[in-house]
Amino acid sequence: MLAKIAAMPEPFRGMGERLHTIIKASAPALTPKLWYGMPAYAKAGKCVCFFRADSYLTLGFTEQANLFDEGSNMQPSSFALKNLTAAEEAMISKIVKKAVS
Repeated sequence: MLAKIAAMPEPFRGMGERLHTIIKASAPALTPKLWYGMPAYAKAGKCVCFFRADSYLTLGFTEQANLFDEGSNMQPSSFALKNLTAAEEAMISKIVKKAVS
């Protein structure tokens, strides 16, 4: 999985390395893996979140993520990132923690 991140072109490589650090710090129990060729993180063998690089970096969450609020019928499942500022890093950490709660 780390080799997949290392093979990404810049600026996605740096963003992917930072995302890996944020996700592992926010949810140490998640296991890094490849999921459909994308860097991903699993809980009990099932993918919770992943990211990929296209025109921008996309951070996505699967149905295994605990993101729905009580009474909600709709929840964003992916986020497009142009760059990572401290504000985005804090938001990602918060979302990942909720996803594995």
